[in-house]
Amino acid sequence: MKDRNFTLPFYARASVFFVGLYVVVSILYITQGIVIPLIFALVISIVLHPVVNFFVKIKVNRIVAIVITLILTLAVIGSFGMLLVSQASLFSESWPKFVVKFTEIFNESVTWASGYFDISPQKIEAWVSKTKGEMFNTSGSSIKQTITSVGSGVVTLFIIPVYIFMFLYYKPLLLEFFHKLFSEENHSAVGEVINQVKTVIQRYLIGLVLEVIIIATLNSVGLLILGIDYAILLGIIGALLNLIPYIGGIVAVALPMMIAIVTTSSPINALYVLAIYYFIQLVDNNYIVPKIVASKVKINALVSIIAIFAFGVLWGIPGMFLSIPLVAILKVIFDHFESLKPWGFLLGDTMPVIDLFKLKLKTKRKS
Repeated sequence: MKDRNFTLPFYARASVFFVGLYVVVSILYITQGIVIPLIFALVISIVLHPVVNFFVKIKVNRIVAIVITLILTLAVIGSFGMLLVSQASLFSESWPKFVVKFTEIFNESVTWASGYFDISPQKIEAWVSKTKGEMFNTSGSSIKQTITSVGSGVVTLFIIPVYIFMFLYYKPLLLEFFHKLFSEENHSAVGEVINQVKTVIQRYLIGLVLEVIIIATLNSVGLLILGIDYAILLGIIGALLNLIPYIGGIVAVALPMMIAIVTTSSPINALYVLAIYYFIQLVDNNYIVPKIVASKVKINALVSIIAIFAFGVLWGIPGMFLSIPLVAILKVIFDHFESLKPWGFLLGDTMPVIDLFKLKLKTKRKS
């Protein structure tokens, strides 16, 4: 009897692939309460690892070095949070004035719409009241979900520092596990993948922090020049929303434009806000991202948008923030395995050169 290599037909392999993909996605969705904090902790621990190494090199005990690093990190995050809270409190004090002004603008809009479309103001107000009532009825059922999400978010904030400590402390154990997982001949390739993933995450996240600081400063200065209220709060919120590629920038400019319409004497200030934010986006896209948020791994725009929406559906807002780093890690892994290199090429932004002139010549010769 001769040995024959049995290969499944394409439709069978495709079925197995999609079933496996469905199972993996289902597991990730069901276990998101465990997986998301772990991924955030792993990413943050990779960024903090050089700081821990610095303290260890100056003869500080490893556990003490990790604790000091965590305390410094929490102090920076806490200071940033206090700044946001102080600015938000100023906004809440002016909220009644904001509501009054918005009501005036709404009434003027109703009057204009009734004259332009020849509809009585009573019908417009009745439609608005009906829509508002339906919205509140629909959102009433989601209040419990919101409270539950906030509660789970608070628990997550407390558990992430514990995970970070464990990842930093057990780093040698985890690295040795990955080496034991593969044969000795693959140890160098595994080490290269781990080092490249670490480099990608460190460069990407450190670059994002610098980008947030620069964009928040530019946003705040631009809004202050225009005399827009709550400029610092809106500038910081805009910089944070800008972390969500392609989508966050639209929301980031909409908020200050609404504030400009309501709180300033002339609606044209909203156009000035749009112009300033557009200029900042040009600076961000053409200088800050290429020069500061530069990474060894480049993800093309199509894959980035798909990843943002896919992880957003899977894990919500945390998934949107994690989408690009996770896709970048996948690309690093794909690029180091021969059978997966086509997928790594698909994720990248290297466009193949197609010589149309040669193609035209060939068609002419054939004719």
